[in-house]
Amino acid sequence: MAKIRLAVRDWDHLVPVVTGAVRPEGFELDLESRAVTPDVLSEPGIDGGETSFSRYALGRAAGDDRLVGLPVFVMRGFRHRCVLVRRDSGLTTLDELKGARIGLTGWPDSGNTWTRALLRAAGVDLAGIEWTVGPLVAGETGKDRVGPVPFPDNVTLTGDGLAEGLAGGRYDAIMTPFMPEEFFTPGSRFRHLLPDHRAAEQAYYEQTGFVPGIHLVTLKREAVERDPALPAAVLELFERSKRHWLARRRLLTDTTPWLLADLTATARTFGQDWMPYGAAANAPMVAAFCEELHAQGISNRRIDAEEVFTA
Repeated sequence: MAKIRLAVRDWDHLVPVVTGAVRPEGFELDLESRAVTPDVLSEPGIDGGETSFSRYALGRAAGDDRLVGLPVFVMRGFRHRCVLVRRDSGLTTLDELKGARIGLTGWPDSGNTWTRALLRAAGVDLAGIEWTVGPLVAGETGKDRVGPVPFPDNVTLTGDGLAEGLAGGRYDAIMTPFMPEEFFTPGSRFRHLLPDHRAAEQAYYEQTGFVPGIHLVTLKREAVERDPALPAAVLELFERSKRHWLARRRLLTDTTPWLLADLTATARTFGQDWMPYGAAANAPMVAAFCEELHAQGISNRRIDAEEVFTA
C-alpha cells in the first residue's frame, strides 16, 4: 500500500483527517500542517500538498508537468472583502479606484488575480493604476511576490509594509487576503472599501455561479506514476473530510456566536456544498481564472481550462 506525505495549512475542513475521524482508503497518509503554503517542488520530503492555483496553472502553461493538480480547492473565497482603504477615505466602490495608488501582497497571486478581475469588471484600466507590491507588514519574508513574468511598467516592488503605507497616505487602497491585526480592533485605521462586501459577493455568486478558487492540492508526478489511483483516492478522502467537518459544525455550532445563522444562510444560498471538488463542478471557475491570467498579462498565452487537470 502506497504511503504519501502531504503538506497543507491547517484548514478546518481537513481536521477530520488529522484526528483520524476520517481515514484514507487504499493508501497511507502523513498529513503535515504548515504555517505557510509549501513549495511542493522544492521539498524532496513531501509527495504533494497545498499549491497556489496561479503558480500551478502558469507552470502547466509553460509545459511544466512535474505536478499533477487535483480539483480539490482547499482554499477558496470571495475577494471583494480583500480591498482595504483608510477609515476616513471617501472611496466606497471599485470603479472609484481608476488611476489610484494600490498596494498588494503579490503580483501573480491567485487571490490578487481574482481581485484585479473585479476591478476590470468594474471598468478600471489596470494599466492606469500605480501598483506597489510588498509585504502587508514590513519584514515579512519567504514569499515570491514577483512570479515568473516581469512586472508591467506601472508595478514596483517595496520592502515597506503596505498597511502602514495605507495608513500614512502612500496608497489609496491595498489588496490583501489577510487583515492587519488592528483591523479587528475598535480603533482600526482601516475598513473594507465596499461598505457591504457580503452583498457584493452574493451578487457575484449569482452572476458567476462560483466562489473563486485560490489554492488546490497537487501531487508530484512521480508519486502518481508509482500509484495511478492516488489522485482519485486523495480527492475522495478530502471530500469525506469536508462533509464530516460540515456535519460536526452543524452539530457543534458555538465556535463563533453566530455560526449557526451563517451555516443556515450559506446552505440556503449555495446548497449543501459551497466549495465543491471535481473537475466538472469547477470548470466555469477554472476557465474564468485562466482567462484572467492571460488578460492581465500574467500568462503569455491563453490556457485552456482542460489543460489544468490533464494528467
